Amino acid sequence: MVTGPILLFVALERGPQFASVTAAGALAGGLAWLSFALSYAWAAMHMSWLIAMLIGLSVYLVVGMILVLSAPPFALVVAMIVVAVALAPLGFPRPTQPIGPAASSSIELCARMLAGGALTISVTHLSPVLGPEFSGLFAVFPVMGIVLAAFSHRASGNIFTIHLLRSMVFGFYSFTAFCLTVTLALPVIGIAAAFTLALSFSLAVHFGVLFFVRRTRQRVPA
Repeated sequence: MVTGPILLFVALERGPQFASVTAAGALAGGLAWLSFALSYAWAAMHMSWLIAMLIGLSVYLVVGMILVLSAPPFALVVAMIVVAVALAPLGFPRPTQPIGPAASSSIELCARMLAGGALTISVTHLSPVLGPEFSGLFAVFPVMGIVLAAFSHRASGNIFTIHLLRSMVFGFYSFTAFCLTVTLALPVIGIAAAFTLALSFSLAVHFGVLFFVRRTRQRVPA
């Protein structure tokens, strides 16, 4: 919902080749986002939402900078994020306490909308300065994760937030499919066809994962 529009606007403004490299950078950014989620979840076990957020953001920036500056081969980045998405849910804390009730507000909804819009405009506008690799990294800046985690942590407690972040990881299957398709297809078939194909693959993967998760939970005895 955030990275997709950023990549599309970058493609329209900077061209398919630039956007293709940006999408490859977004895959590396996905690894940094997963690092944010894991570090926030573990910090939230014993710390306030503010300290947990600062720790999560610090880990995100460190991991992201290492990946961009080291410039690993694209195939290695793809392999790393596929493995990371598959194994990340196992790395979250497993608290035994019951999950608190969900709480939300109109302020939270407005914060999500403003944060997503601000990130889209900022990355698109600054992409010539940032370059494609850093544009891709910041296209996956955990702005939604920060808003959701901070509000949930304050309103519903740390246990709810840990389960929330762990569940968000399952969305990275479709994210990976989208960015991988954009990276490979954009220079070959153009903007409209590449993003249509990427969206189709992303939705197919997303609903496939959703179906699998629901079936798995139904089989687990109460």
